Amino acid sequence: MRICLIASSRFPIREPFAGGLEAIIHALAVELVRRGHEISVFAAPGSDPRLPVTELPLSVHRVSDAARSDVGAPPDVWMAEHHAYLGLMLDLARTGARRFDIVHNHSLHHLPIAMAEMLSLPLVTTLHTPPIPWLESAIASTPVAGRFTAVSRFTARAWAHAVDSTPIPNGVDVASWPLGPGGGPAVWSGRLVPEKAPHEAIDAAREAGVPLVLAGPTPDRTYFDTQVAPRLGPDVAHVGHLDHRALARLFGAASVAVVTPSWDEPYGLVCAEAMACGTPVAAYARGALPEIVTDGAGALAQPGDVSDLARAILQARDCDRAAVRRHAVERHSLSRMVDGYERFYAQQVAAA
Repeated sequence: MRICLIASSRFPIREPFAGGLEAIIHALAVELVRRGHEISVFAAPGSDPRLPVTELPLSVHRVSDAARSDVGAPPDVWMAEHHAYLGLMLDLARTGARRFDIVHNHSLHHLPIAMAEMLSLPLVTTLHTPPIPWLESAIASTPVAGRFTAVSRFTARAWAHAVDSTPIPNGVDVASWPLGPGGGPAVWSGRLVPEKAPHEAIDAAREAGVPLVLAGPTPDRTYFDTQVAPRLGPDVAHVGHLDHRALARLFGAASVAVVTPSWDEPYGLVCAEAMACGTPVAAYARGALPEIVTDGAGALAQPGDVSDLARAILQARDCDRAAVRRHAVERHSLSRMVDGYERFYAQQVAAA
């Protein structure tokens, strides 16, 4: 098939990834090309030049001084993002049917949904987050908003009041996350921000008497400086923002991965990555995490309960690493995810 993937106009698709959404799009594009599909990606400049895809150029509009002087003028970054998606959707409306068989939208911007009925080819949107106002508004205002998938059963249920969606769970390239020996400290990975609550992972690991390594970017410096940095010490270290190869080595050597969302995690990619390395997961039972961290692959704790999480850390460390790896391969692999998308694409193209 000829597939157009719509990503973020703000965050490049390259390592180290800004978040799980960018990692998923990168993996999806690579695997679709490997399977023989022709892929074009709409993404921010600076995306991975090694990707065997065509980067669709961003449309750039310079706002005039007169428009900028308007007291109600939105921020420049908002205007740039708006114009990028507006230009893309108008271009797809004009010539998309000649170039593509299907459009797969992964963005969190409202325009691909709001303008879906202008296209003469199918548009599929994957819901990567819990409901957000802009997307809800676009869905409610558009008679033909396209078809929807969701990254987990939980996320599909969360959106059910607004739209029906087919769960196609995320997955990871298990070959890139090999089985490791374990036995090392606990690991926490992700953006160090309040909604990920790494400070609670530190407190729980200390209560359990288990050393902890934190890996990830620090976009919220106030939170990091006030809640994380003061908790660092001989038993807790922050090693920065790692690419996947370095992170796979870290997970493979870890005894347990700790996952502490203070929001309803729509999937929890870090859980699948850790489990592919054979590393069991101790996590708060929030959002989709109970779908991923099942018996034998880790242990769940009451959300926000640090002492219960300390208990889960010690319990998860006893899981058999080979069994954890099998669980990831069988249920959370990239191949399984892309199989689902290929079937879904074929259904939409046939229906159109």
